[in-house]
Amino acid sequence: MRDYKEILSPKILGLKPSGIRRFFDIANEMEGVISLGVGEPDFKTPWAIREAGIRSLEQSKTWYTANAGLQMLKTEVCRYLERRFGLSYDDKHEIMITVGGSEAIDDCIRAFVNEGDEVLIPEPSFVAYHPITVLAGGVPVAIPTKAENHFRLTPEELRAHITDKTKLLVLPYPNNPTGGVMRREDLEAIAQVLRETDIMVLSDEIYAELTYGGRHVSIASIDGMRERTIVVNGFSKTYAMTGWRLGYAVGPAPVMEQMLKIHQYAIMCAPTTSQYAAIEAARSCDDAIASMADEYNMRRRLIVDGFRKMGLECFEPEGAFYVFPSIKSTGMTSDEFCESLLHHERVAVVPGTAFGESGEGHFRASYCYSVAHILEALKRIEHFLQGLDK
Repeated sequence: MRDYKEILSPKILGLKPSGIRRFFDIANEMEGVISLGVGEPDFKTPWAIREAGIRSLEQSKTWYTANAGLQMLKTEVCRYLERRFGLSYDDKHEIMITVGGSEAIDDCIRAFVNEGDEVLIPEPSFVAYHPITVLAGGVPVAIPTKAENHFRLTPEELRAHITDKTKLLVLPYPNNPTGGVMRREDLEAIAQVLRETDIMVLSDEIYAELTYGGRHVSIASIDGMRERTIVVNGFSKTYAMTGWRLGYAVGPAPVMEQMLKIHQYAIMCAPTTSQYAAIEAARSCDDAIASMADEYNMRRRLIVDGFRKMGLECFEPEGAFYVFPSIKSTGMTSDEFCESLLHHERVAVVPGTAFGESGEGHFRASYCYSVAHILEALKRIEHFLQGLDK
C-alpha cells in the first residue's frame, strides 16, 4: 500500500479540517439534534430571483460567460454598490464575478502573497483566511480582538502587529462569528495607520447588508483607501442565495487584472444560471433585503436576551447573524462545552476556537432559524447549564 503522506503536499497535510464541519459530522449521526450552527439564511431566495434563473434555463442560456462575468451583471453590481454604500467602480475593469465570496478571497490572497509574506487577520473570524494564506505560501498573523472593544480592530492592535514582512490586512467586518462591526470613526483610525505603509486591504463585506443601528461603511470609502482596498462581497447572505455560489470582488484595475488570471485558469467563469438570476437580485430586490434584515434583528434581540437571562455574558452583535456568548463562567473549554451540550441536550453550536485561538471561552450560535427553533434550543441550553450547577 502506497504511503500517500510521502507524496501529498506538506502544506495541505498540515492544515486542520474545519472546526465547524467536525461538529456537524458528529451531529448528523445523532437523533433529535437541533442546530444553531449553520451560517445560512433560512429564507427562500426571493421569487423574482428564482424566476430569472428559471427563465435563463428555459431560454437555454447555459453557455460559458466571459471570465469576469456577464457585463450586465457587472453593471448592476456596480450600480448596487453605488446606491447602497456610495462606492464607485468601473464596471468593465474594476470588477470580477466569482464562485462565491470565498473564491474572491482566495484569488485576492494569492494575487498579493509571496512566500513568507505576512497577512494580518483580526480574530475571531471566518475560518478560511488562515488556510488560504498558508496555501499561498504566506504567514497568517492573528490579531486577537476583545469583547470590551466590541470585537473591533483598534489602531493600537494593528500597529503592534505590523512588520516589514506585512503585505495584506484582512478586514472581516461585519464579523463572523462575533457580530462586531467597524464604524466610520474606527475605519478612519485604521486608515491613518495604513497610510504610513504599503499594506493592502482585503475587506470581506459579505454581511454588509446585515447591520443593526446604522448603515455599513466600507473602508474603500475612506479617503485614500480605495486605491489599496479589494472589496469582496456576494449574494449568499444578502439574498438567501448560498447554494447559487456567486460573489464578486471590486478594486483597482491593475489588481483585478491579475486576480482575473487566477480565476481564468482555476475556475473559467461563475455559474451562468446564477449570474442571470443575480442580475435581477442586484437590480430590484432591495425590499427583500430590508425584510430579511428586520426579521434577523428581531431574532438577534430574542437570542441575546435568552442567553443573558440564563447567566451567560453575551456581546450584543451589531452585524451578521451570529452571537458569540462567553462560557468562561462554566470553567469548561469551548470544545468541552460544545461536545457536552451536543451529547447531553442534542444542541449543536460551534466552538469559538474554530475561529481562532482568541475564540476560546466562547461558542458561536446562529440566529438564522425560526423563532420556535431558537426558543427550543435556548430551552435545552438553559437546562444544560442548570445541570452543571448541581
